[in-house]
Amino acid sequence: MIERIFDIVEKRFKDEPDAIMLGAKENGNWKTYSNKDVWTTARQLAAGIADLGIANQVLEPEQQEKIAIISPNRPEWIMTDLAVQLTGAVLTPIYPTISVAELAFILNDTGVRILFLANADLYERFKEIAAQVPTLKYVYSFEKIAGVNNWKELIDKGALIADISVASQIRSGTLATIIYTSGTTGDPKGVMLSHHNIVSNILDSMPAFTFAHKCERALSFLPLNHIFERTVSYIYINAGVSIYYAESMDTIGQNLKEVKPMVFTTVPRLLEKVYERIVGAGLELKGIKRLLFFWALGIGRKFDNVDPGSIFYRAQLSLANKLIFSKWREALGGNVKAIVVGSAACQERLIRIFTAANIIIMEGYGLTETSPVISVNRFEKEDRRVGSVGPLIDHVQVKIADDGEILCKGNNIMMGYYKRPAQTEEVMKDGWFHTGDIGTWVDQRFLKITDRKKEIFKTSGGKYVAPQVIENKMKESAFIEQMIVIGDGRKFVSALIVPSIPHLHRHLKDEHPHVKIPASTSELLKLPQVLQHIQSVIDKYNTLFSHPEQVKKFTLLPNEWTIDSGEITPTLKLKRKVILQKYAKQIDAMYADSSSIT
Repeated sequence: MIERIFDIVEKRFKDEPDAIMLGAKENGNWKTYSNKDVWTTARQLAAGIADLGIANQVLEPEQQEKIAIISPNRPEWIMTDLAVQLTGAVLTPIYPTISVAELAFILNDTGVRILFLANADLYERFKEIAAQVPTLKYVYSFEKIAGVNNWKELIDKGALIADISVASQIRSGTLATIIYTSGTTGDPKGVMLSHHNIVSNILDSMPAFTFAHKCERALSFLPLNHIFERTVSYIYINAGVSIYYAESMDTIGQNLKEVKPMVFTTVPRLLEKVYERIVGAGLELKGIKRLLFFWALGIGRKFDNVDPGSIFYRAQLSLANKLIFSKWREALGGNVKAIVVGSAACQERLIRIFTAANIIIMEGYGLTETSPVISVNRFEKEDRRVGSVGPLIDHVQVKIADDGEILCKGNNIMMGYYKRPAQTEEVMKDGWFHTGDIGTWVDQRFLKITDRKKEIFKTSGGKYVAPQVIENKMKESAFIEQMIVIGDGRKFVSALIVPSIPHLHRHLKDEHPHVKIPASTSELLKLPQVLQHIQSVIDKYNTLFSHPEQVKKFTLLPNEWTIDSGEITPTLKLKRKVILQKYAKQIDAMYADSSSIT
């Protein structure tokens, strides 16, 4: 019976020891690890960790030893996760892009004893942190670094030690991991998830992965530090799907062609990037090829899995698939059946077009606190609705509160926030977890997210505005790369926009060939032709919203918001508070002279 996360891997080892579980590029070549390789390494590493005095005899959250990992996705990540579980310790995964200050906070908050990190770059960045964390006693690296203990030392030591006895004491309710939220407001909170939380979510999500078969492959590039990719990874393993790790975000395109996966997970922002590159390539075409490309996009935008359309439409779609969309599938490796999307709202336009191209977009919903899956659109067309996040998974309950907030109950709900009982009580009321998201039902069974409760604001005129709805719709324009809608306590709604520079260049070249394009992006965004064009885009989408919701003014920004510059989280969500503070002058300027705007 599967009760603990590592039971999944042990079962795979016993059932098919030689089947491939993990793969990664090493020295330019793909190296694979069998179920036996992974399970054996994890057990030996666990024994080596236990020999450091880490194995727990008292399995209570406060007493359990804490171990941290800072690493991009790689086979060693999963092996370390399993090893830590087997010792009864608690793994705290940390994003490689985290700031030094945030890292020190998390390590001290949990009282971490051991830190595993990937490579010399991460070691150099964080090596000074040890002096700020009195509990930190050991640092191990996956790659060889001069003067740093290597993780293979623990594996070699563990190979000489008998099986660790503590593994038998680990129960389904034992704390397995503490995952710190991205900290969009205030200090990050440590979400405590037990084996039961995660295992129940894995097993209850399996019916949504009916297309996942043994010997198939998945490509992984979303951070394992986030519960989304981590839980999905164990879903893959449970289904017998082999996981191959992309070398980096920059090599995803090449790795897709090499691995030929049948599935991968992503976030909407990255899917938008893929689509933008596809459209960019289409814009470079000439004559009949260009006409056919955009004809196919038009066909794709009309796709609806519920309504197949007329015979004529279906014939057009079949032709579009043969002429255009088949090339998209080839670019993704030629074998992709589904893309699982989560973390933020996905544009309906993208869902329709990719699904029309026989690349099923399975948009889902969940939070770190829910392990994470609450609902997901299924592979089967009757269990998908564009614009929704799908039906609930098994054994998860949802109800909509009077104010529209989504409340959730189930085995997947966290144990609580680490050392923060008051904050736990704020979100756990009468057995229901308060998600902070606003939603509704579609056809009584498909959950739809409309906004974040804390992000809905009220204008000075007393009108409520849900900014994400406006942002997601306007970002359907190829000319709007990123956007944040503003208006809390203000007379009207405005927006900060990061435009697509390549598309603006192409627009000026096609529509205003006599205009000299400045080398400076800042100067480009001041051109009257650019401002007029963005205004026309805003005007087009404004018609879809009520007068108080319409964007009355906007400011164009020359630099994209990134994780490194601090405006977005590692899961690519906007840090609204940070953006509002950083661009306060630009925002105030939009409201400085607004006497004519109502």
